[in-house]
Amino acid sequence: MNTVIENLLSRKQKLVEQLEKAQSVEDRDKIEHQLEQINTALDFLDRPGSKGGR
Repeated sequence: MNTVIENLLSRKQKLVEQLEKAQSVEDRDKIEHQLEQINTALDFLDRPGSKGGR
């Protein structure tokens, strides 16, 4: 489970870096959408009732 979370956090960091460099509104929207999906996945994985949860 930790590898999944680590991969999501790594991807999130790369997207945040891309967001800072994004020139067009379209690019920013796509990146923000991906970030929302990652945050949702991280929230789901962090729930106490989820597998590997606390």
